[in-house]
Amino acid sequence: MNFVKLVSKSEDDTIEIGKKIASYLDIGDILVLNGDLGSGKTKLTQGILTYFGLQDEISSPTFTIVNEYEKNNVKIFHFDVYRLEDSSEFYEIGGEEYFDKGICIIEWGALIKDVLPKEYIEISFERGLDDDNTRILNISSYGHKYDELIKNLV
Repeated sequence: MNFVKLVSKSEDDTIEIGKKIASYLDIGDILVLNGDLGSGKTKLTQGILTYFGLQDEISSPTFTIVNEYEKNNVKIFHFDVYRLEDSSEFYEIGGEEYFDKGICIIEWGALIKDVLPKEYIEISFERGLDDDNTRILNISSYGHKYDELIKNLV
């Protein structure tokens, strides 16, 4: 596992980090986003969608569990699994079937960690201690597939 810590000073910074990450993503890639409400998970997702030309499409999938986006033959699946009781509910909706069909972004992904494939990127968001706008993004790669991506983010 590789690890990098990035600091965002604003929502715009978080969106830019999302764009940079998106530039390395391809079908079959999985991002797991963890952090408190309002910590930046959806802003990062907005940056990823913006990179793919979907900036006007973003909405939080809180009540639908998954939002699907597509442009130029790239599918992006944005999950919010906060309301799931456990990973068995993720199986019930066929969640794991999405993994190889597009790019998967899973908010609150720690709740279904046992369902995730061996290789994925996990981003944990923390609020800065000195400034309400600062976010610390702890980015880890699981498996070797994303090691180079992690190195390129620094």
